[in-house]
Amino acid sequence: MTEGAGVWTTGPRGALLGLGVGAILLLVVAPMTLSGFGLDLLGRYLCMAMVAVGIGLVWGRGGMLAMGQGVYFGLGAYIMAMHMTLADTTLEGESIPTFMRQNGVDRLPELWGIVQHPVVAVAAVVLVPTGVAGLLGWAIFSRRVKGAYFAILSQALAAAFAVLIIGQPVLTNGSNGLSNFHSLFGWDLSDSTNRTILFLVVAAVLLTMLAVTWQLYRSRFGELLVAVRDQEERVRFLGYDPALVKTVAYMIAALFAAIGGALFVPVVGIISPADIGVVPSIAFLIGVAIGGRATWLGPVLGSIAVSFAGTQLASVFPSFWVYFQGLLFILVIGFLPGGLASVTGFLRRRKTSETIEMEVTR
Repeated sequence: MTEGAGVWTTGPRGALLGLGVGAILLLVVAPMTLSGFGLDLLGRYLCMAMVAVGIGLVWGRGGMLAMGQGVYFGLGAYIMAMHMTLADTTLEGESIPTFMRQNGVDRLPELWGIVQHPVVAVAAVVLVPTGVAGLLGWAIFSRRVKGAYFAILSQALAAAFAVLIIGQPVLTNGSNGLSNFHSLFGWDLSDSTNRTILFLVVAAVLLTMLAVTWQLYRSRFGELLVAVRDQEERVRFLGYDPALVKTVAYMIAALFAAIGGALFVPVVGIISPADIGVVPSIAFLIGVAIGGRATWLGPVLGSIAVSFAGTQLASVFPSFWVYFQGLLFILVIGFLPGGLASVTGFLRRRKTSETIEMEVTR
């Protein structure tokens, strides 16, 4: 692992080693040692980690503090939840979901009808969030909005999206969200074998995202993204459009978040505004910051650690955990901006300086 320009990158051997160890732990060890509940819980953490991978790209590489990734996580999740709800409704011999009938709806809304087919639903999970991110990103970056202004704006979008979901009880079941899913593309979600396969799919998708991100980091696009972060005006003078570079990175992060949201629904069994608002968006950032936003693997490890801590501590201290998250974020940004991954670099540099001092004194 080498360090330069404030960004840590991993060589081919390190990347293969990391992916190999991850594959063994997630695809072999976890299914053999964890119970069904444990696999579901770990699957939830992995879905959250997919969002962290995208944040690591736009924040660690591009310097864009994206505080509203809950928007794209929610878009992917609700599209998948709508499709699964319709599939279960059809299996029950009905044409309209139960919550709609309770709200007096006698005809399926066109928005729901679009995602009824599995292929269309999967395509929508990919295209809708990336399209929204592309439009918003271009509108923001072409006007040279950056820094704290972009962070505040992205966070406001997450808050507005949560309010929009709550305000549409006929379409989204409001604050209750969508839940009680029984099948996914014809698979019975109550079957333990199917749930194990679902976990393996989630793990494989995360590993694929890591491989793609590593390649992006080492590609010309990754170098250009770092250049835009450090010297945007110079990049513009060289003939590149920084707004386009930022928008593409923002779209990739939105795609990762949407896929994580889409897989979150069958793994967890529910999606509600509480999972996509400002607080979850900040939680995504905290994991990335703790793990090391400028590293390749740090965001994933930090996200899993924060998710695990949240599960354990939130049940014991439900009112304290949110404040602890905010304090943790402030401490990391203020005193350890490179995250835990920077500790090894600090120790390495300190050891090197001590060796040089010893040689000089001799």
